[in-house]
Amino acid sequence: MTVPLIAARDLTRRYGAVTALDALSVTMEPGITGLVGANGAGKSTLVKILLGIVDPSSGSAGVMGHDVVRDRAQIRALVGYMPEHDCLPPDMSATEFVSFMARCSGLPVTAARERAAEVLRHVGLFEERYRPMGGYSTGMAQRVKLAQALVHDPRILILDEPTNGLDPEGRDEMLALVSRTGREFGISVLVSSHLLGELERICDRIVLIEQGRLLRAEQVGALTTETGTLVVELDGDAPAVDQFVAQVAARGLLVQRERQRVLVEIPENVDAAGIQQAHDIVRDAAAASDVGLLRLERRRGHLQDLFAGANA
Repeated sequence: MTVPLIAARDLTRRYGAVTALDALSVTMEPGITGLVGANGAGKSTLVKILLGIVDPSSGSAGVMGHDVVRDRAQIRALVGYMPEHDCLPPDMSATEFVSFMARCSGLPVTAARERAAEVLRHVGLFEERYRPMGGYSTGMAQRVKLAQALVHDPRILILDEPTNGLDPEGRDEMLALVSRTGREFGISVLVSSHLLGELERICDRIVLIEQGRLLRAEQVGALTTETGTLVVELDGDAPAVDQFVAQVAARGLLVQRERQRVLVEIPENVDAAGIQQAHDIVRDAAAASDVGLLRLERRRGHLQDLFAGANA
């Protein structure tokens, strides 16, 4: 029997009269998992319990088979944690700080320095590693926090709002880095975030909690439903794409062009045969217009729609 990456059973945590987690039961498998919930939903409390920072009031939780109360040392060796809030000493360089964190995890001095250089290279800070961190931008500081979470070669990363404070370009770079870390290095990742569009881009699975209770825990594809829009990406010059649009419109389908991408609306209440007919119309029009068909698929709804529905 395979041991879940993370498992909670009837997990409850109370702070006085406030119940932060209420009999939460969930399992998380290897891959990239998004932890979703509004402020006060219980995300931070769950993360603190998994890290062994606070104890559950009742119920149980485990990380790779290790109990969060009895096996704190083993769990901390397996888990790398990137906190939301800044925690970087401004007078230290990145290499000093990440090396120090490696030594805290038990690495000898030389091995800690070597490993720090490796992870700082991975996050894109190798050339800046000797600068005091007080002069780092927000994006650079976030990368240092990711590097220190990776330095002891963990099996699991827990990232708390990893794109916090970043501009759109910085968010894209951080998401790509998280995805590459998870998929290329075989590290499972739990990402806690309120930015649902970002989670949808990188996560395999979503865990949605509300008021300390589990609402949904499913693969991203199962949570987002197909819409009545076909997304078509084309390879061809502008006149050829114009011809494609005209061909599809002539067959009675509504078409919206967005440069090399075309959105084709499927009429409501059509059956499977009607959907297949729309696909055939697009393929025939592409062949007749001499454009390459790079992508043809149904557009899916977004996690934001699911979250809005859960809180309606």
